[in-house]
Amino acid sequence: MSEKYNVAIVGANGAVGEEILTILSEIDFPINKLIPLASSRSAGNTVEFNGNALVIKELTDEVFENENIQIALFSAGGSVSAKFAPAAVKAGAVVIDNTSHFRMDKKTPLVVPEVNPGDIAKWKQTGIIANPNCSTIQMVQVLKPLDDAYGLKRVDVSTYQATSGAGKVAMKELVSQMQDFFAFKLSDSEHNAFNQQIALNVIPQIDVFMENGYTKEEMKMINETTKIMHKEIALSATCVRVPTLRGHAEALTLTFDKEVNANEVRDVLAKAPNIVILDKPDEALYPMPSTCVDMNETFVGRIRNDNFSKNMIHLFVVADNLRVGAATNAVRIAQKWIEMEGNK
Repeated sequence: MSEKYNVAIVGANGAVGEEILTILSEIDFPINKLIPLASSRSAGNTVEFNGNALVIKELTDEVFENENIQIALFSAGGSVSAKFAPAAVKAGAVVIDNTSHFRMDKKTPLVVPEVNPGDIAKWKQTGIIANPNCSTIQMVQVLKPLDDAYGLKRVDVSTYQATSGAGKVAMKELVSQMQDFFAFKLSDSEHNAFNQQIALNVIPQIDVFMENGYTKEEMKMINETTKIMHKEIALSATCVRVPTLRGHAEALTLTFDKEVNANEVRDVLAKAPNIVILDKPDEALYPMPSTCVDMNETFVGRIRNDNFSKNMIHLFVVADNLRVGAATNAVRIAQKWIEMEGNK
């Protein structure tokens, strides 16, 4: 019988934590014992797993050793990971962290299993494997096979990011503002999750602005892509929050070292892992946030050559940010870690 593992989910009652629970159930992950963890405010509440109600335990330094945790999936914010991930590592667990806290640490691998699975082998340097930013994950899944085929020179990306990327509170704010709109009270509606009204609006700012005029979210895409792909790629990002609940979309313009053909690009991407081509514009078939919810694949369409340069291609990429951009990638890292450790 294959080995089963004691698994902790830190932030089990958050948007990503709930998705992790669902995915672990869907794929029949080899779990011996599942421990949902959260702050003292949430301890005692329950989460559902495989039809059973599991009581959330309080997150403490001692809980990882007391419960003999082997895999700890963190999705509770950077400050929580900074404080408690070392305790999990000290107790012998591998930490898979979904926050930005460890991503750019030189000793901590930053992994998208379809792109750089070999980096998982570096996990013992810190005991931690970092999960990239949601917008980065779906993008590099597309960039990697095309870079291998044509030699990627430059990336220009504009994102259309759902409110769930800012958590449950942000989703509720959008719903509340839309309710106010239909009650003719939108002008009185409060905005706390965002610094602007999000309903019936788009906000060209995600996270804070840096000295270079780019936001922190945009710089994450630049820096994380370089680390994941082990290649310096010229990349410019404009990250925009849009009034959808779930599913990030990205418009990509890619420049290569050689001439590229849209039909060949479709074939290359169709063979890439966990990518689905939806590209029949005449039939109104193309990726949209509404069609990717609860899916574990990244959808690509609107693939077309540039009108002026034979070395450029344009395409549209959509994925469920709570799954592909967070929970699914974290679980895939755990699966690959089990596969690699089990072969030793």
